[in-house]
Amino acid sequence: MSSAYPYGPPKHKVCLLGASGGIGQPLAMLLKLNPMINELALYDIKQAATPCPGVAADVSHIDTNTKVGGFAGDEEMAAALKGSSVVVISAGVPRKPGMTRDDLFNINAKIVKGLAEACLKHTPTAMILIITNPVNSTVPIAAEVFKKAGAYDWRRILGVTTLDCVRASTFVAEKAKVEVKSVNVPVIGGHAGETILPLLSQVAAASGFSASDIEALDKRIQDAGTEVVNAKNGAGSATLSMAYAASKFTDHVLMGISGVKQTCCCYIGQPQGDCAFFANQVEIGPNGVSRIMDLPKLSPFETRRLAEAKKKLVGDIQSGIDFVHNN
Repeated sequence: MSSAYPYGPPKHKVCLLGASGGIGQPLAMLLKLNPMINELALYDIKQAATPCPGVAADVSHIDTNTKVGGFAGDEEMAAALKGSSVVVISAGVPRKPGMTRDDLFNINAKIVKGLAEACLKHTPTAMILIITNPVNSTVPIAAEVFKKAGAYDWRRILGVTTLDCVRASTFVAEKAKVEVKSVNVPVIGGHAGETILPLLSQVAAASGFSASDIEALDKRIQDAGTEVVNAKNGAGSATLSMAYAASKFTDHVLMGISGVKQTCCCYIGQPQGDCAFFANQVEIGPNGVSRIMDLPKLSPFETRRLAEAKKKLVGDIQSGIDFVHNN
């Protein structure tokens, strides 16, 4: 990330919920390095394995000007959230070997619902960026909480799918033997298994790949999270790469709301066919997402995959909506 921006001194407060976790700790460090942030509030439950005030003390020693505060427990939630431009939600349990993102639903759905209610109460106009899986369902949960209160703004509640784009670009660059900085793979659909659809037809570096190459890359990108879970052999899921991706997306959001329009991918509450929520390329401006990009012309393979992704996505979305209404 750049150390200097063309639009003035740092002015944003960012609150990270779940800052003591496997994603939260490296993400807290990366956010401390962001020159757009003048205040970083790190929050977690009191029973976190590493007390959040300790994470904050550790991160605060990094030599940047961002002020860092550590908060723990319900009684400190308001102080953590108030005045935030951006809230990043990484709280929840990670995947373990054999678990799907759906297995996480009952635990993480309750966590996200509670945190969304806290955001609604203490910082209702902040940009809310949701990392907690299953994103296909947790973003609709947060949206439904705001809808029930008559405070929903689809431009400001976003699912972080940047890791899918990061992985796709990395894998394509490796296979094509090109600089990864020259590769930008848009990823649409959702953020779990077959709902993840990388648009390799839109990437020049992939233009020489065979049909079997495309199918193999598509499958690897879908299963990349499981690849990490299995490689860690029960010790966790993707934390470092997810922290990097979330930091990258937060940077896009901060630049966008500061007046420098950004184009990136995220999961958002704007319909695509039967799907009320859908990951797509968007433009982010001062008021949040300002534009949803039209889908490009897809290859026959991508067209078939999109139909499959939507079937799964519809159920994931409904699970999130039903959870709020039944709890």
